Amino acid sequence: MENSSRDYSHINGWGIDADPKNDPTYPMKKRTNEEHRGYSWQRPTQQAETVEVLHSNERPNLTAVFGTTVPPSGLSGMLRRYAFKHTENEYAHWLPLLLADRINVVEGIIEDFKNGKVPNIFAEKGMKADLQHDRAGLIKKAVIGGLLIGGVVAFMAGKNSNKSRKLDY
Repeated sequence: MENSSRDYSHINGWGIDADPKNDPTYPMKKRTNEEHRGYSWQRPTQQAETVEVLHSNERPNLTAVFGTTVPPSGLSGMLRRYAFKHTENEYAHWLPLLLADRINVVEGIIEDFKNGKVPNIFAEKGMKADLQHDRAGLIKKAVIGGLLIGGVVAFMAGKNSNKSRKLDY
């Protein structure tokens, strides 16, 4: 194999890190090889666990700091608990988490109605920006959504009319 130097100066940005003074890691490289001994730091004080916190089964303990604003609850929480029983390299971990996110949206809307608040789905979904910047995409989404809802209603209505016909006998 031929090892020849070529001129790459015509490529924008080529060799940008060749000058060590222009290297963003330059100050770190000037350590006295301390990185070979490893970092020695004090672990931060463990945050108190006041709510259920799910963490990977590949971790023996909780991280020092974690979020507590939305503990798992309801059907989405059950799915999340199931997901965290599996290792992170399995579909049985990630797919339930994706489904739990979608279910959690519906649970949030139901919770809003329970608390007497009507959610502004138009604003929360960013439809004002869609209307302004991607009108065709918004119309397409609305048509597809309407067709899906109409199909479900028609299916359910057909199912109910079949039941009533069976009762007439």
